[in-house]
Amino acid sequence: MKRSLLILFCLIWSANSMAQIRLGQSRYAAPRPVNILELNYSKPEKFRIAEIKAVGLSTLDEVAIISLSGLKVDDRIEVPGDDIANALKKLWGQGIIGDVKILVTKIEGEDIYLLLDLTERPRFSRVEFSGINKTQEGELRDKVNIRGRVVRDDVLNTAKRNIEKYYLDKGFLNTEVKIIQERDTTLPNSVKLRFDVNTNSKVKINEIKIYGNEEISDRAIKGKLKKTKEYPRVAIFNDIHTRLVEADAKSISRSIFHTDSASKEDATSYINKNFKLNFFNGSKYIPKEYRSDKDKAIAFYNSKGFRDAKILNDSVYKYSDDKINIDIAFEEGRKYYYRNISFTGNYIHSDEVLMAKLGIEKGDIYDKEKLDKRLNYDPQKGDDVSSLYQDNGYLFFNIDPVEINVSGDSIDLEMRIFEGPQVTVNSVSIKGNERTSDHVVMREIRILPGQKFNRSLLVRTIRELSTLGYFDPEKINPDLRPNFEQATVDITFELEERPNDQIELSGGWGGFYGFVGTVGLVFNNFSAKNIGDFSKWDPLPVGDGQKLSLRVQANGRTFQNYSLSLTEPWFGGKKPNALSFSFNHSVQRQVDFFNRLPNASDLGFFKITGVTVGLAKRVTWPDDYFSISNSIQFQNYEFNQFGTSFGLSYPTGNSKSVTLNTTIARNNVDNNIYPRLGSNIILSTEFTPPYNSLNKNLNGESTDQEKFNWLEYHKWMFDASFFTPVFGSNKWVASARAHMGFLGSYGNKVGLIPLERFVMGGDGMTFNNFALGQEIIGLRGYENQTLTPGRSTRGTANPDPYGGVVYNKYVMELRFLVSPNPSATIFLLTFAEAGNNWGSYKDFNPYDLKKSAGVGARIFMPAFGLLGIDWGYGFDPIPGSLQRSGAQFHFTIGQQFR
Repeated sequence: MKRSLLILFCLIWSANSMAQIRLGQSRYAAPRPVNILELNYSKPEKFRIAEIKAVGLSTLDEVAIISLSGLKVDDRIEVPGDDIANALKKLWGQGIIGDVKILVTKIEGEDIYLLLDLTERPRFSRVEFSGINKTQEGELRDKVNIRGRVVRDDVLNTAKRNIEKYYLDKGFLNTEVKIIQERDTTLPNSVKLRFDVNTNSKVKINEIKIYGNEEISDRAIKGKLKKTKEYPRVAIFNDIHTRLVEADAKSISRSIFHTDSASKEDATSYINKNFKLNFFNGSKYIPKEYRSDKDKAIAFYNSKGFRDAKILNDSVYKYSDDKINIDIAFEEGRKYYYRNISFTGNYIHSDEVLMAKLGIEKGDIYDKEKLDKRLNYDPQKGDDVSSLYQDNGYLFFNIDPVEINVSGDSIDLEMRIFEGPQVTVNSVSIKGNERTSDHVVMREIRILPGQKFNRSLLVRTIRELSTLGYFDPEKINPDLRPNFEQATVDITFELEERPNDQIELSGGWGGFYGFVGTVGLVFNNFSAKNIGDFSKWDPLPVGDGQKLSLRVQANGRTFQNYSLSLTEPWFGGKKPNALSFSFNHSVQRQVDFFNRLPNASDLGFFKITGVTVGLAKRVTWPDDYFSISNSIQFQNYEFNQFGTSFGLSYPTGNSKSVTLNTTIARNNVDNNIYPRLGSNIILSTEFTPPYNSLNKNLNGESTDQEKFNWLEYHKWMFDASFFTPVFGSNKWVASARAHMGFLGSYGNKVGLIPLERFVMGGDGMTFNNFALGQEIIGLRGYENQTLTPGRSTRGTANPDPYGGVVYNKYVMELRFLVSPNPSATIFLLTFAEAGNNWGSYKDFNPYDLKKSAGVGARIFMPAFGLLGIDWGYGFDPIPGSLQRSGAQFHFTIGQQFR
């Protein structure tokens, strides 16, 4: 009896140590069971592990499980003792075991034989979703990646939270997720998992109430809550009620009820009745965006001088099943002003110079955000206090504004400056350019080894690398590694290449000419010297930054165009002198579609063949954003039964021209695809020698064939585009553009030629207008070519010259960047533009403009270039019509310059 009690006591003690030891039969036990009484539990003993086995496994490896326990053959352990307890802890801690026992199957002298009796946790074999669409299911599979993992409550809870958060970020606050587990009979020890998702309706913000604001209006604060907007009907009601009813009750009463005695309740009832605009979409409530918007509201207060402004409390509470209300209580505090500003630690520049650069004076409203920009980096101006030092090598420069005195509503600042040593650039390297040769990248880098560090040159280098088009501009990262002791810095430009070759496969409707197909290839990183090295072909030799363009357009015999161009941006390899060569051949034919004539070519054709050679170079005056290019072009115009189509008095003939072109341009936009900042201004002059005007054999009685055998003219084109970010975001950009052109003659002996004139209206794409020998100008909201002088008389016995000799065009656009992804850059735009085209200078009236407005979208894909669609509404009639042009859709391919 005593021995039995002693054994029971020892077993209880052993259980508390977490070592479950059982002696008994197993498939590894000796035929004769071990006598449990032979173990003395009152005195733990040392044993050598002679053998370890594991049973109960279905998918796990026996050797791996034994290894995880920490027990090994030949180890000496104490039974009962901590070794067994620790082994159990390790196996449990893996999270893959449902149950585990350690059994003693045999003891022979000092040898002990152990058996791990295990039960595996099941694993998830499949994950399914119900109640959602395929797109959402695909996104959720990435967020709920639990296939093959062990079934555990924490894994399921995490997956459920991820699903709820996914829909919370989309405005579904009441999403319900049910988890259903089913045994998978097709796989051993497996479980199928299904998430039943019920998003319920989106939760909208019914109303936002602002409290405690005396200096800043509700409307101004709500305007700063960019992603937290109240339901439009409520917003309209509040705005009208505040601005109209409370401001001038009598005026509202007279206009609505024709009496001065109507009450505010009457006006309120009227507004409620007439402004239930339920067709508006309500605002989503997203907690993350709401927290960010509260910070923006406080930053707005700070920018107005309210340094101590804070949110005392805010509450989000239920208004209805699908709407909430938000109450925000502010404490504005006092409005502060700058008083005394002093500098300490400055030895390079005087206080006066630093104050002028700071741009803040005594009495200005305290604005912490503006102060930080003017001290450290102002992306709009690029002219701040830090630039004084860091553009002169002082990379370690630091300035810390300290409020040394706050008295009443005034703040005294002390600018504590650490200038540091003047730093020299030790090395400049690049990485990430796998296709582009090193020398192509290095020649665009403005900050070089041996120079003093210069922040402006660093920023300029980033811009130059962005405008190359070979790299993702969003991921160009200058990695600076300064060495304070040696006063040097190593710079590595980290780049990520993107596809930049383009293929154009498109079709356009050419009116009378019907469908015209286009095949174009543009290789923006071509290498002529690597033509013989087939390892550089991808699909053509690449790496040297040359541009090769090939293009074919045709619809059979009616219209054909073939063009080829090659540009070497660094001709000679030492300076950015761009040498270009281009060839173009175009044919328009009038075809007998009804086979009335035996030979279709008898109806006429118009051919232009041209060759151009140009040389452009960058200049450093007035600044180094300027460039000058010069080119010479020869063109041959051949027409048969076609001359009257563009205003000549004779149908068949030949004309030639030699044109000299000079272009002065200044371009400092930060990105070619989606410019956010900068401008692009171009003045282009094109003129021929005045050989006809100097020809004494020509006079007023000369025929058109004699006058236009060699074309003479001069043409002036001006284009200006400006870009600036708005609304405090780099996604919103305002663009203003102006375009104008003039075609002139050297005198009355020849006069204005009928070719090289301006054709206006429509999308502005040359291959959609199919106008040879003309300058194509787009104007959205009007059909192609409809704003062109001479259009109404074209095809008559005595046609006027087709095209204008002077045009004006002005454009305003507001753009929004949807996706900066280099593989598919997407932005939306809204526009207003106006322009006109005149056939003579006496008719020119810069105030007589055709106006339009509309919206559009653009997507840039490296393989296809820039694709776009616009909807424009023309507010004015085209010449010869009494009705407005009205709504028009326009499709564009490529960057439309004018």
